Amino acid sequence: MTNRRVFLGRIMGGAATLAVSSALPSRRVLGANDRVRIALIGAGGRGQEIFKAAMRCPNTEAVAAADVYTRRLEETKQFAPGIKTFSDFRRVLDDSSIDAVLIATPQHQHALQFVPALQAHKDVYQEKTMAFNPNHARRMRHAFEGSKQVVQIGIQSLSGPAVAPALEYTRGDKIGDITAIHTHHYRNAPYGGWKRTPPADCDLQHVDWKEFEGEASHHTFDPNRYMNWRFFWDYSGGNVFENMVHQVGFWYKLLNLKMPRAATMSGGTYSSPGMEVPDTMDVSLDQAEGLLFTWNSMFGNRHFGEGDDLVLGNKGTLLRNEEDQVRFVPDKDGSARVGEEPSRSASQAPDLVDSSDTTDRHMQNFFDCVRSRKEPVCPFEIGYRSAIACQMAITSYRQGRTVRWDAEHEDIV
Repeated sequence: MTNRRVFLGRIMGGAATLAVSSALPSRRVLGANDRVRIALIGAGGRGQEIFKAAMRCPNTEAVAAADVYTRRLEETKQFAPGIKTFSDFRRVLDDSSIDAVLIATPQHQHALQFVPALQAHKDVYQEKTMAFNPNHARRMRHAFEGSKQVVQIGIQSLSGPAVAPALEYTRGDKIGDITAIHTHHYRNAPYGGWKRTPPADCDLQHVDWKEFEGEASHHTFDPNRYMNWRFFWDYSGGNVFENMVHQVGFWYKLLNLKMPRAATMSGGTYSSPGMEVPDTMDVSLDQAEGLLFTWNSMFGNRHFGEGDDLVLGNKGTLLRNEEDQVRFVPDKDGSARVGEEPSRSASQAPDLVDSSDTTDRHMQNFFDCVRSRKEPVCPFEIGYRSAIACQMAITSYRQGRTVRWDAEHEDIV
């Protein structure tokens, strides 16, 4: 929901580091029925949810958890009492008996744990958005291409019920030439429903602030800044990184879309004072495949819900709603809605985590691939492309201009 950080020991991905890691003995080879030993890095709300999902998968063993906030570790031990807990995630990576790690830290930290995890020969379940900026994305790609590890990115919808019917309608000639994809993410909740009151123990005695900041700009410890990290550019891409990435990743995988040629984003923070990231926004991605991918989001209305997608072809329209229901409407039929919007009170807070069985299926796919060494349903490449698309949108918004992707230098220009 992971942000997720510059001292020398953390700048992983360099040739010298990889040379050392490649000399290490590879971890044990798992058979189809072998128990997978797992650890969690980042034990906040989403981290705890995916750890529970992993523990529900057959033949897994929860071994350890790491987090910079002691409260999170205590919470995790409530449902996984036998685990070891650490404030330093590197202690997890030092344990050669651990097969896989689940990374659910804030987004600015992702690369800082992902790269050393691969170098420690751990398979990785990485929460989205995979990479915080192009530099992190390049470091993560370098580490991944130099490893033999299994990586699953946490875009859970790719394990959901919409995949099969969406493929059926978009492959072949049923929908015709696709010229646009319209996606929406609407909530009627200031701050996106994310605003949290810091607990009394959210202080320097219980939070490793330096570890949390990582490579981000230094600020004096502020419990609000820590608890509400999603509001600050130093750690977050806002709702673009929280939710646009899900819809981008889903359609990038199903339609095999490549990097956008250009991205433009506009919007503002209209009803969430104190939040640096926007609460209302419109994104336009110019795709090289000859189609326009748009995403519109706001926190002051929920007409379109939290996942309203329309794929527009010259022979019809494919619709996917937030319940992952799919409907195809031939072009001759003027009606193009999936059905009635589900009722929801305007005051009802949106879920911050997805506790549906889609997460369980996505996690099971990861463990199946840990054992088989096959590619998961949301592989590194989809995580990379979707992260870059989202980074391009944010860069456009912050610089007030249309941006493009320089494939040769793997950078936004």
